[in-house]
Amino acid sequence: MRRREFMAVLGAAAAWPHAARAEQAGRMRSIAVLIGVGVDDAQGQAMMTALSQALRDLGWIDGKTARIAYRGARNSDELRRHANELASLAPDVMIATGGASAGPLLQASKTIPIVFANVPDPVGSGFVESLSRPGGNATGFVQFEYNLSGKWLELLKQIAPDLQNVAVLWDPTIIAGIGQFAVIQSVAPAVGVEVRPINVREAGEIQRALAAFAKVPHAGVVVAASAVAFVHRELIVTAVAQHKLPTIYFQRVFVDGGGLISYGPDFFDQYRRAAGYVDRILKGEKPSDLPVQTPTKYELTINAKTAKALGIVLPPTLLARADEVIE
Repeated sequence: MRRREFMAVLGAAAAWPHAARAEQAGRMRSIAVLIGVGVDDAQGQAMMTALSQALRDLGWIDGKTARIAYRGARNSDELRRHANELASLAPDVMIATGGASAGPLLQASKTIPIVFANVPDPVGSGFVESLSRPGGNATGFVQFEYNLSGKWLELLKQIAPDLQNVAVLWDPTIIAGIGQFAVIQSVAPAVGVEVRPINVREAGEIQRALAAFAKVPHAGVVVAASAVAFVHRELIVTAVAQHKLPTIYFQRVFVDGGGLISYGPDFFDQYRRAAGYVDRILKGEKPSDLPVQTPTKYELTINAKTAKALGIVLPPTLLARADEVIE
């Protein structure tokens, strides 16, 4: 979806308060989407492209069979404001891309069906009662299970065997951040490294902490999953490159942007699957009857150019496992 088309969709949604009721009477359905990044963010637009295409494949075409409103935000205040705005439009279903947007949507409405994708811990976050029986007005797709966090440390040690000290960039204000760090800590002794946390709430804090940590010998970094890390992804990739720190990420977009290695679910597959739940809800099913699902596909991506810049010789066994090696 090009930026001009994306902005046109946002502008068209402003007409909902009066037009939506008349169109719904003619069975045009309404879908609202809240993403945890700004509308100018290239990755955010890629999310919308995946969602839009998946909905089209199921027959939900914006302006023909459905009216789709998109909102994006870079901080919690904007997310809450947009969530309330979207809920006030009374759509048939709302979509949240990540925990940062799922929480505000659930606060905005306890009755409008909500489908979320890429949420790390929906039960612990209070979004659903359980995975098999969501219970309320929300269901969707788990970003990953916490044991994946231990795999990040193991893969980082495999790609950089001399590692002794690892900084974990995490968001301590979210339950998912705490869960990920706990697993990483538990795995660290077996991997032979010591871990320490670095908060990712503010850009300057990240830069200062990484600069200080880079003075520690045999150091590397794990970037745990969070909306804040995603927003600051370019800053993080640039900073670890500057300090020559081998780093593993939770999503391949970091590696596409110059990061070393990532291991995580296929995020765009989750958006496609979320569209399937939207389709089922629009056809009469209830979110409480649709179980929350875990990922079915994980991707290992390596940036060979970045490895060369760090002086890392990529292990043949790791290259053989990789889903993609960026040259």
